[in-house]
Amino acid sequence: MRDVFQEELESINQSLIEMTGMVASAMARATTALLDADLQLAENVISADETVDLLRNEIEERAFDVMARQAPVATDLRMMVTTLRIVADLERMGDLALHVAKVARRRYPGRAVPPELHATMLQMGQVAQRIVAKAGSVIASRDAELAKELEADDDAMDGLHRALFHVLIEKPWPHGMEAAIDITLCGRYYERYADHAVSVARRVIYLVTGEKPG
Repeated sequence: MRDVFQEELESINQSLIEMTGMVASAMARATTALLDADLQLAENVISADETVDLLRNEIEERAFDVMARQAPVATDLRMMVTTLRIVADLERMGDLALHVAKVARRRYPGRAVPPELHATMLQMGQVAQRIVAKAGSVIASRDAELAKELEADDDAMDGLHRALFHVLIEKPWPHGMEAAIDITLCGRYYERYADHAVSVARRVIYLVTGEKPG
């Protein structure tokens, strides 16, 4: 029975890693759609979000089923509770990629990102990819030290977010209110995406050490 229980836990963990890959792909494609005004790619991201939601529901149902049948305690219970919190973070990351894709679709055939912010937004997409890749590795390895590295990546995202506002506020803005709103929203989506990835890492630290990081 113990071996079966451990196999179920590992299967759930593998599904978490799969879900991490899905939300990573969603944000990568959403970023490309945003910067290239690629309507088809934006639509693909939007339609694929349902798959992310379905996987979240499946993982939650399996986790609740395991808890009901196995009545886990101590570390195993901590793992199940942490899993439920991680899957919520990942689902929200998928939603944020969806929002970026919707901005791209709304502005098509125009480009939502003006030329002077293209490089900054591209960097935000790259940092998002780096941070979600580490989050997936953290889930797979349960490496608390690697999890701590995500804080530095989050700092990089925060710096890029501030750079967006510097352009919007400190310099004359020639692109109109609608474009300013789109850029503000997208900046927030990327920043929150990174925040949720850091939250995943912190939950893994809690799982491994039993201590909530400060």
